[in-house]
Amino acid sequence: MACVMAFGAMAQEFWLGADISGTSALERFGVKLYNNAGEERDNITLMRELGLNAARFRVWVNPRGGECDMHDVLAMAKRAQAQGMAIMIDFHYSDWWADPGKQNIPARWRHYNYEAMKRALAMHTTETLQLLKDNGVDVKWIQIGNETTNGFLWPMAHTPENMKQYAGLTEAGYRAAKKVYPKAICIVHLDAACDIDRYHTIFNGLKKYKAHFDMIGVSVYPYWDMDAGLTKSEDETLERVIENINTLSKEYGCPVMIVETGYEARRPEAGKAFMTRLIDAARNQTNGNCPGVFYWAPEAEGHYPLGAFQNHRPTVIMDAFKAK
Repeated sequence: MACVMAFGAMAQEFWLGADISGTSALERFGVKLYNNAGEERDNITLMRELGLNAARFRVWVNPRGGECDMHDVLAMAKRAQAQGMAIMIDFHYSDWWADPGKQNIPARWRHYNYEAMKRALAMHTTETLQLLKDNGVDVKWIQIGNETTNGFLWPMAHTPENMKQYAGLTEAGYRAAKKVYPKAICIVHLDAACDIDRYHTIFNGLKKYKAHFDMIGVSVYPYWDMDAGLTKSEDETLERVIENINTLSKEYGCPVMIVETGYEARRPEAGKAFMTRLIDAARNQTNGNCPGVFYWAPEAEGHYPLGAFQNHRPTVIMDAFKAK
């Protein structure tokens, strides 16, 4: 029932967003960003000027240097909200990066048993969200884990062996989130939206063990799909993603949002074309099942190939995100 209610609430507006969690780190390192007129802009202001109406921020538990801890996220979220952007909070439940290939238990939780882990996860979720709420931040979406294709908090909630514990920990996060923000949409997020089998594995497991979620979050990266041999072309990625969004929405009774996407910044014209097609398809070919598209770290350059900037300025890739 929660999924159906969330879907009805979310279907009225289409969201164009970006994960801009690296904003404060860029500023600490003195990196300057510019608009296409050569005028200096902070990252959040620039994203708003580019037409984005939502921002996503990751939360790490006890990161070195404080990057993306709850206080850092609060500072960034307040700035984004002041620009009129809706806020998504993405709990990694780790001290550093969490994705399908690594889901490391935070150092201070390392020796906890399952019951203690549930309490720690719930407390971290509650404390982070309460800090945001107490400071006037209205959180619209909350991710219970990041790309949890193989679970999280390994090995305790590694899904091939411990689906039940993954579901229990997901439920602990969901309940904690709802206590602070009852109307927020709680998301379970996996990678490779072109591959529906991994979604069936996780969401059937969550259903089996009666864990709740309001929305399915997906990642769409033709670059990584082709590299992994999941698809042979970006056209195949796009076609399968839209088909899977419609299928998953029908099967699980909830909306499916693209919470991460990206394209090679060195091919900006091709990137603009793909992102335009992806956004148009998400908006117009899903019967309202997909309420938005978020680009991951468009400002990133250098070591990361799938940003959308060159020379600290947005490429034409970002033109696809101009509000329509």
